[in-house]
Amino acid sequence: MLFYPSCRLKPKTLVIPMTEKTNRNKETFRVELFSDGVFAIAITLLVLELIQILHPESDADLLTTCLNHWQSFLAYFIGFTTILICWINHHVAFEFIHKVDTKFLWVNGFLLFIVTLTPFPTAVLAEYLQKEGTIAMAFFAFNYILISIAAYSICAYAYKHHLIPEDERTYFQSYKLIYYYAIYYTVIAFFICFISPWISMGLYIVLFALFAAPKELTVRIEKLRMRKIKNVKSKETKPGEKDTHA
Repeated sequence: MLFYPSCRLKPKTLVIPMTEKTNRNKETFRVELFSDGVFAIAITLLVLELIQILHPESDADLLTTCLNHWQSFLAYFIGFTTILICWINHHVAFEFIHKVDTKFLWVNGFLLFIVTLTPFPTAVLAEYLQKEGTIAMAFFAFNYILISIAAYSICAYAYKHHLIPEDERTYFQSYKLIYYYAIYYTVIAFFICFISPWISMGLYIVLFALFAAPKELTVRIEKLRMRKIKNVKSKETKPGEKDTHA
């Protein structure tokens, strides 16, 4: 009697080679996932201020109650837009950051700390905008300074410690600059709020418009930076050209 080996074929394991981009996403995946969760929670907490409107002290109708609390809706819009734009910029930054280290996690944690703090100054703005508009706006504006510092810290640390690919460092340098300028911008807007809270709020609306599309803003900064470098080089070469012709 002849015995033949089993003809059952063992299933082959499909091995998918990991590309550089896959490795990059794997290393930063948990950081991005945790950060997205914090952003989501912070943006959800903002609506709690609006829910309190549904428990008025008077017997006014719903429409009147909502109109009497217009500042709460305004603060909610500003707070929601603030956290949303922070998330957009955080997402764009992590398109370049391909690895992390322990110190970077603390830097990123500082930004998340400020983001989770945002609902509080938003509630202060909603409650005291009419009573103490200047102080309430200053309280809210100081939060913007902290956000700018935290966002710049993430980009500056990633750039300095080579957490981004070498071929993207030039572009990321311009991306880092927009947050560097944002620090000065928010400090100026902070002091202006003591003159006029509404002018300060107008400056923050401009800030929203600029940072709503950080890639486009970075391209503009990059063009200005390259133009400045080109002008400096042209000024340096002109004296040499004159000496050659002489």
